[in-house]
Amino acid sequence: MARGRRARPRGTRGLWRTERELRAQGFGGIAGVDEAGRGPLAGPVVAASVMLPVDCRLRGLADSKVLTEAARERLFGMIHEQAVSVGVGIVDARTVDRLNVLRATQLAMREAIGKLSPAPDVLLVDGRMLPGVTGPQRAIVGGDGRCACIAAASIVAKVVRDRLMKEVGERYPEYGFGRHKGYATREHVACLREFGPCPEHRRSFEPVRAVVQGCLPFCGGGNGRA
Repeated sequence: MARGRRARPRGTRGLWRTERELRAQGFGGIAGVDEAGRGPLAGPVVAASVMLPVDCRLRGLADSKVLTEAARERLFGMIHEQAVSVGVGIVDARTVDRLNVLRATQLAMREAIGKLSPAPDVLLVDGRMLPGVTGPQRAIVGGDGRCACIAAASIVAKVVRDRLMKEVGERYPEYGFGRHKGYATREHVACLREFGPCPEHRRSFEPVRAVVQGCLPFCGGGNGRA
């Protein structure tokens, strides 16, 4: 490397490769879709879809999982300032129990895509093809680390869900949702054992189901008991 030249952040250029290839094929509106919250024991599944312009500049853009909370919040604002369109879909815990988490995630993704205006010419989906949507789409395994618009969608979905879980934590402070966001941490499982599930818990997920069925002991009395 020539002296005085700044090194690009690793992976930044590669994030835009798929978008460049699609634009060369004549696709104008390219949107990415991703989700947050498939694995937690409580709270909603949130999906986001983001359509970025050609001249977008999002310094530090990456998969939300490798970013700090402060970096996600910064990029969240930048994405909303620069994006052509952003859509968010939210499916609550009761619907996750009723449909199963895969179908609930797909529902949230379709809702997010439906809020885009204008509609995208092509959709990039993290993981697998998304049923129930019209128009061209491409499934990209690990897309949140490989495609700019999917990475942006992963950030939006993560920030929206984290904010929602902080609000849930204010309603049910004994569970510590603001810290673990509903994931199965040791703290969360201990609180679940002590207080039992609240209305935000997914009863189809273990160990919530075990507590409901009486397979795990708990001491009642917390706010918001189901």
